[in-house]
Amino acid sequence: MPKKFPQKTEGFDPFGDLIGLALTRCENGWSQCLLEVNEKLLNPHKTLHGGVAYSMADTGMGAALYTCMDEDELCATIETKIVYFKAVTSGTLICDTKLIHRSKRLATLESEIKHGGQLIAKALGTFSIFKDKRTGSP
Repeated sequence: MPKKFPQKTEGFDPFGDLIGLALTRCENGWSQCLLEVNEKLLNPHKTLHGGVAYSMADTGMGAALYTCMDEDELCATIETKIVYFKAVTSGTLICDTKLIHRSKRLATLESEIKHGGQLIAKALGTFSIFKDKRTGSP
């Protein structure tokens, strides 16, 4: 049975809460999250910090993968490559993520981050899938 990723549960993802990340959809190997750019998320050049975009992609990937995992499984990022296409200074970002491939222990996912319909970053990530030792499973 697939895990449920809590979409609007404050405190489930403290870092996401800190940057204002909101998961809006999460189902069948797909997720979408939103973020409002504000001055606290800007770098010294007054554009969105790359780590914020990366965090959107990484969180979106984990959320999409959750929907294809069993209750006794967890996941962790192994690696992610992100390409930035355009600087952003304000507005709403939308990150759409899809599961590309999943095996027993590995998954590959892709995230696209858009601003006003324009692609500003794209990421490809690999995740490890493993048993949650806290559940008592072998």
